[in-house]
Amino acid sequence: MPGVVRLHRVIATSPEKVYRAFVEPDAIASWLPPFGFLCTVHELDARVGGGHRMSFRNFTTGHSHAFSGSYLELVPGQRLVYTDKFDDPGLPGEMTVTVELKAVSVGAEVNIEQRGVPDMIPLEACYLGWQESLYKLARLVEPEISE
Repeated sequence: MPGVVRLHRVIATSPEKVYRAFVEPDAIASWLPPFGFLCTVHELDARVGGGHRMSFRNFTTGHSHAFSGSYLELVPGQRLVYTDKFDDPGLPGEMTVTVELKAVSVGAEVNIEQRGVPDMIPLEACYLGWQESLYKLARLVEPEISE
């Protein structure tokens, strides 16, 4: 049965800035791939009914895997819901990612739920990958650089 991964973070920035990091192609390419991977964003149309297509390349081996999906819900600064599906037939099914953002006294509370993780992906590996990605996300959005 496909798995579920849940994550919670507080990031010292605004929910609006975190939201932008999920919908701008250059931003997402910089933080989404876990350590040791590079991301190419082939398409990103961040509107309800729009889609995305990306690939991650293992920097060590050069092997890559591609995935695509669609945007189901987008509420700037508050919520994103989108799907992901791997091109590889060995990784069947469609995952749904829900991102909830909320302003808190020290920044943005971020809650992520990824449902439908294929059985052949160990949930702990998926969780570890998300932890690395969220670390990189914080490094991108926390600095307040005025120029």
